[in-house]
Amino acid sequence: MHILIIEDNPDIAANLGDFLEDRGHTVDFAGDGITGLHLAVVNDFNAIVLDLQLPGMDGLDVCRKLREDAGKDTPVLMLTARDRLEDKLTGFDSGADDYLVKPFALQEVEARLDVLSRRGRHRGSRVLQVGNLKYNLDTLTVNRDGTEIELNPIGLKLLRCLMESSPNVVTRAELEKEVWGEEMPDSDSLRVHIHSLRSQIDKPFGTKMIQTRHGIGYRLMESDAV
Repeated sequence: MHILIIEDNPDIAANLGDFLEDRGHTVDFAGDGITGLHLAVVNDFNAIVLDLQLPGMDGLDVCRKLREDAGKDTPVLMLTARDRLEDKLTGFDSGADDYLVKPFALQEVEARLDVLSRRGRHRGSRVLQVGNLKYNLDTLTVNRDGTEIELNPIGLKLLRCLMESSPNVVTRAELEKEVWGEEMPDSDSLRVHIHSLRSQIDKPFGTKMIQTRHGIGYRLMESDAV
């Protein structure tokens, strides 16, 4: 599993990280809520271990923003010293999948993460992802680096075709057929819609993802490197 630990206590984070890495897992760390939320949004983890009392942004807000703002369904295991029923219900209400009270056994943490990871793999949502760009085919929502992007139906069709083929080049003819079928548009229509797609997918962000292969077509890549 690839696991993100968001925990400001360095001893707890180190002990948990060492144990999980010794068991063959890959572990990333964040010591505050803001950094943890950023990592959780721009990466795909199998599971997240989330402390509640964090500097910058507490765990409840991290989980809530992860679910509601970023639309991420990465399984979250909350670790906390708060053991009241009300605290647990608040944690679940914010979007947590499981709740474990400190002190805890390291083996139990791994077991719960394994269950959450397997459950997450079977949720059935269809999401295309290239770098920090995501397209949920079920909800028809697109976001890049946690920012939601509104696309029209043609933009969604073009993006899906480019993302499904990434990093390969998609020819102009293939894109035109995907969008318009046998009723081919005038020669400038595809160029106009690609320009519009670029203005929404690339222009507000630091790197370009949609590349032109002159005389051939277009491709979508994780960065603007050729």
